[in-house]
Amino acid sequence: MSVEPLSLNSPLAQRILRLYHLYRLIIGIMLVLLVSSDMDVELLDMSNPGLFRAGCWIYLVTNILVVVLLERPRHKALMFSLALSDAILLSGLFYAGGGTASGIGNLLIASVAISNILLRGRVGLSIAAVSAIGIIYLTFYLSFDNPKVANDYVQAGSLGALCFAVALLMQALTARLRLSEVLAEQRAVDVDNLEELNGLILQRMRTGILVLDANRRILLINQAAHALLGHERLNGEVLDDYCPALVERLRHWRMNPVRITESLRTSPAGPVLQASFATLNRHDQQQTLVFLEDLSQVALQAQQLKLAALGRLTAGIAHEIRNPLGAIGHAVQLLEESEELSTPDRRLAQIIHDQSRRINVVIENVLQLSRRREAAPQQLNLAAWLEDFVSQWRASAPPRHQLHCEIGDGALSTRMDPEHLTQVLTNLVHNGLRHSGQVHEQAQVWLRLYHQPGSHLPVLDVLDDGAGVSEQHLGKMFEPFFTTETKGTGLGLYLSRELCASNQAHLDYALRPEGGSCLRITFAHPFKLS
Repeated sequence: MSVEPLSLNSPLAQRILRLYHLYRLIIGIMLVLLVSSDMDVELLDMSNPGLFRAGCWIYLVTNILVVVLLERPRHKALMFSLALSDAILLSGLFYAGGGTASGIGNLLIASVAISNILLRGRVGLSIAAVSAIGIIYLTFYLSFDNPKVANDYVQAGSLGALCFAVALLMQALTARLRLSEVLAEQRAVDVDNLEELNGLILQRMRTGILVLDANRRILLINQAAHALLGHERLNGEVLDDYCPALVERLRHWRMNPVRITESLRTSPAGPVLQASFATLNRHDQQQTLVFLEDLSQVALQAQQLKLAALGRLTAGIAHEIRNPLGAIGHAVQLLEESEELSTPDRRLAQIIHDQSRRINVVIENVLQLSRRREAAPQQLNLAAWLEDFVSQWRASAPPRHQLHCEIGDGALSTRMDPEHLTQVLTNLVHNGLRHSGQVHEQAQVWLRLYHQPGSHLPVLDVLDDGAGVSEQHLGKMFEPFFTTETKGTGLGLYLSRELCASNQAHLDYALRPEGGSCLRITFAHPFKLS
């Protein structure tokens, strides 16, 4: 795997460069202190002490200027010039100090090592070559004036070879360090991407997920859990204050982990939830992982399968059922026309006729589920459409039934199949009038069309002043075949919600503080459907 050279702009290169500056300053200060105390005369065998003293001061001043004026070289050329000038200055001190006996050659090797961390390839080797040439050539030149230096050729050659060896070693170590750094950066990027992906998956999951600490404080929660619990911004909060029922299930699970916990509701109109738990041990801290499943979705899927099977079955046998049913109905009509039929028998005939008609309605509704046509949405001006619907309904309404209409300001439009909307609203109005008529002599329903605050979506409320829906029936009112009426089929609200969903609208029940019921249709944006 090939890696890029260490960039001078990287934090690691800047740290090494600062250490290089500090190293040169310390060497310069020590040399100046050495010559200032006249210890250089005792320690070194120099032919020209004045030149050595001047060179030490030049080395210190030069490095101070470099640190001040060239603290962070951004280009390789400046770094090469800095390393080359350091090698030349140290070579001059090597000559003025008397050659290998001065120990300056060791300082050259250290300088070559540091410079080859920041300079790679031939550029770094050229610094080693300049240092090696300086050591060997100056040793040879000093031997003319001082015959004792002639014995230092082997040591000088060793120092020159060591310059190349150190340069190659530091380049190899730097390359290996750079490779490790690149791999670490790649691993960090991979971990960040994986964490981002996990977070995205976690937030998009329909299963609610919570992580609790030992004190039941929420450490992590996804969007689905927020929606299922009916609260926002629960991260960092104690679960006991928001969902005592879930805390109670958690306590039961800790007492008996193999036991299947009971389902729960966070609110009377909320979904039915099934909680499951798992233990997490992280950093010697016991945490609990909570999964929340919306059982209403599972029930809805089961209902869809049941209705699909029922629709296929009904479509297959409808002909066989409706023929004898028609014969029964016709026979009852003939029987009712008989003058010899007594009053009790006439009552029994009426029961047969009513129940036959009810069976026929059930068959029609189930057939409608199986052969329901696809929605054909079109642009609808809801205000104009609703006014037309109300005027047509009032033209044929009984005297005891009243339909009120309130339309808000602004452009109230959507894209929806008008036939589907007519079927839905007719069903909701009839339901509202029936419930209102059971409580009041005059049955009334109010239609209110307005913009929803925040989302600005058009909303249609169908309100009545009946007895309302009890809490025990709130979660079941949109289930197929669920009805509280003795003569109902239990398919009206289910069909209405399905028709709304096929047009990307939503039908739901809203609590009405003043009493009665409120069935709310939230329409889609007029440009969201294609």
